[in-house]
Amino acid sequence: MLTNKKSILAISTIIIILLIDQIVKILVKTNMQLGDSILVFGNWFQICFTENSGFAFGMEFGGGQWGKLFLSIVRIFAICIIAWLLIKIIRQKYSSAFIIGIAALLAGAAGNIIDSVFYGQIFSDSYGHVAAMFPEGGGYAPLLQGRVVDMLYFPILAGHFPSWFPFWGGEEFIFFRPIFNIADSAITVSILYIIIFQRKNVAKLLK
Repeated sequence: MLTNKKSILAISTIIIILLIDQIVKILVKTNMQLGDSILVFGNWFQICFTENSGFAFGMEFGGGQWGKLFLSIVRIFAICIIAWLLIKIIRQKYSSAFIIGIAALLAGAAGNIIDSVFYGQIFSDSYGHVAAMFPEGGGYAPLLQGRVVDMLYFPILAGHFPSWFPFWGGEEFIFFRPIFNIADSAITVSILYIIIFQRKNVAKLLK
C-alpha cells in the first residue's frame, strides 16, 4: 500500500507539472508571434515568446538539423534514466519528499522533450504570424526536430556597465536575461532541492 501511494504521488506530480507546462506553451504558441511580449508585472515580469533548439533557459546547441536530432535523442535517453531511477526509489521505499523531487525532474525533462519531438509536427511556424495547430500543410519541422517554447522573462534589473568596467564597459546588462519555461523551472528547482535537502538520500542511492 505504501508503494502504491508513493507511485500515485509520483505520477500526480509528473502529470500536474506536464499539464501546466504544456497548457502554457500551447496558449503562447497559438496566441503570440515570435518576439511578442506581454507585460505581467511592470517590466519585471513579462511573457516573451521565444523558441530555442537547445538546452534549458534558451541556450543553443549547434550543429543544424543533426545537432537538433542528437540533442533530442540525448534528452530521450536522459528521461529513460530518470524514469528508471524514479521506479527504483519508489520500489525501495525512499521518502516521499525525495520521490517528489525526482518526479519533478522527470516532468521537467519530459516537458521539453515533448516540444522537441512533436511540436515541429503539430504546429506551423510562428515567424510573423500566430502558429496554427495541426496545419493542413504539415508542421514546421520533422519529428524530433521541433523547437522548445520559452516565455517566462524576468528582467528585474537593467542598466549599463560603467565605462571603466573591463571588457563590457558601456554595454547594456540585464538581470535576469534568460527566457525560460515551466519545464526549465521544474528541472532547476528539483535539482537544487535534491542537492540541498536530499543529500542523504542521494548518498544512499549511490552506495
